[in-house]
Amino acid sequence: MLNKSKIALFWSGGKDSARALWELQTVLQDRYEVVKLVTTINQHFGRISMHGVRESLLDQQANEIGLPLHKMYVSEQCSNEEYETVLFDTYLALKAEGITHIAFGDIFLEDLRQYREQLLAKVGLISLFPLWKRNTTDLIHEFIAAGFQTITCCVQSILLDETWVGRKIDHSFITELPPNIDPCGENGEFHTFCFAGPIFKNPIPITIGERVFKPYKDGAGFWFIDLN
Repeated sequence: MLNKSKIALFWSGGKDSARALWELQTVLQDRYEVVKLVTTINQHFGRISMHGVRESLLDQQANEIGLPLHKMYVSEQCSNEEYETVLFDTYLALKAEGITHIAFGDIFLEDLRQYREQLLAKVGLISLFPLWKRNTTDLIHEFIAAGFQTITCCVQSILLDETWVGRKIDHSFITELPPNIDPCGENGEFHTFCFAGPIFKNPIPITIGERVFKPYKDGAGFWFIDLN
């Protein structure tokens, strides 16, 4: 019997991470075994970086998935240098556990893929992109059809107004998206929190709280929804 390669999946808590995990655990299960999830946490806020989702909800996801979770803690205003230092420490720790591959849910951002591959090469790990170059319209409809349920937790204010944050992603959501927005938000237009689907033993109950605007620059920023 062929030995499976051990994988750690970088897990944002959103739909692309969930879809990538499902791909690895079904279509690619004969070749790979996902043994750990890795998530970057803003230590100051106790929330998933970029997504703004509470760490407690992340813990529930990992519990319902049934995989151990490695948390990468970074500071409130994390610099790229700090991030890479924490990242390399994480990579070395994962490699010491016998993990050979690091998987990501990226779909088509070439510069991001190259950046990830270059960093992994420095520590002798192999990258894996199970969703790479897939059609994003097909991916999101497959995601919904498979029974996944996800909600937008963050949107870019210059692209989508506050009414788009805290919305469940369904066929109506996709149909109503402006034409310049990728159906999977691959360009960073929106981020999501996945709370149900075939990778979970049980759905994760969530309560939708207030919308919060966080300015970035020149009047632009991000709308977040506080999920509990």
